[in-house]
Amino acid sequence: MSERVTNWAGNIVFGAREVRRPASVDEVRQIVAAGGPIKVLGSGHSFNRMADTDGTLVSLAELPRLAEISADRKSVRVDGGIRYGVLAAHLYDNGLALHNTASLPHISVAGAVATATHGSGEKNQNLAAAVSSIEFIDGSGELVTLARGDADFPGAVVNLGALGIVVALTLDVQPAFELRQYVYDNVPRASVEQHLHEMLADGYSVSLFTNWTSLDISHAWLKRTEPMTGDWYGGRLADGDRHPVPGMPAVNSTEQGGVPGPWHQRLPHFRMEFTPSSGEELQSEYHVAREDGLAAIDAVASIRERVAPVLQVCEVRTIKGDDLWLSPNYRRDSIALHFTWIADADAVTPVVAEIEQRLAPLSPRAHLGKVFTQTPSTIQAGYERFADFQALVRRYDPSGTFRNPWLANVLGF
Repeated sequence: MSERVTNWAGNIVFGAREVRRPASVDEVRQIVAAGGPIKVLGSGHSFNRMADTDGTLVSLAELPRLAEISADRKSVRVDGGIRYGVLAAHLYDNGLALHNTASLPHISVAGAVATATHGSGEKNQNLAAAVSSIEFIDGSGELVTLARGDADFPGAVVNLGALGIVVALTLDVQPAFELRQYVYDNVPRASVEQHLHEMLADGYSVSLFTNWTSLDISHAWLKRTEPMTGDWYGGRLADGDRHPVPGMPAVNSTEQGGVPGPWHQRLPHFRMEFTPSSGEELQSEYHVAREDGLAAIDAVASIRERVAPVLQVCEVRTIKGDDLWLSPNYRRDSIALHFTWIADADAVTPVVAEIEQRLAPLSPRAHLGKVFTQTPSTIQAGYERFADFQALVRRYDPSGTFRNPWLANVLGF
């Protein structure tokens, strides 16, 4: 391939023989009809070879943008290439909102849904839970539409790119709302031990950040509908704007200081117009049952001298459970530990393996779009509907058009 294509972090160079950028759903069907292997590249915000192929890499960025609001204003139908930042601005202009959004508005909706990416909030489910209908081109080139209530629907939404090419999604929406964002510095370890769940519930969305150089929380980000004053669980209100990653410019982050603003300009951590996160990084993430959150934090704390040297920042968030088969929040309210690592896989990978070993008694579910070392058997054991998902893949893609070595390994094919 003459065109060099990498993922967002640059740690993966795709091995495709060609890159196609279809401008219509019919063109997508023609590409599939020509045969595989085929993989879809969204915004490239995955950190492993999930989207890699030695065949055809398909980008949906050139599909006509679609954001059709339903007559009852309760849903929006979007194309497979739209990004959250673009969709959110359109919804806000029409007085509407999503229930939740990613930390980065730069990522594609379809890619985030396929990997069960999430924001935060004790009462907020992950982004995939907003999907009420999914339209995809299956391995035979046919357009398949599944909606809530269909038997295959909960297995098809979080699909890891295994079922086909998602060309449209319908999402639940609600009336637009405003939020305020507050950042508190240096929340002591004792508060986490005594009040973790109250802390994570004290806002529409709450994130706790640490670089593990100490046991304290470096800073807490609260996105709230109501104003607040004074200290917060021993933390002091920040005296200026912050960036989640130490040393990065705060101007990249969404507005803080309790200034009210539109939901889509407060729920993400990062502004659409700036480089998201640090730009040079690897990421890992693990979800445990909500009641095991403190135990998970303690497990990482026990090896923080190993974690801190290769870490940029660690974020702790909470997510409400759902019924999507491959969601890490399937039938359990969860706490997630998100790790933003330095961009050095050789240094990071053994630390990731050690974290997984420490978390193992808590049955962690890894975010499968990120860096992990869990074996396929461990991954599969974490999902009670995994065998059903395998059957779904065989049914919609019997010839393996959308399969690659990474997916075949994870699925056990």
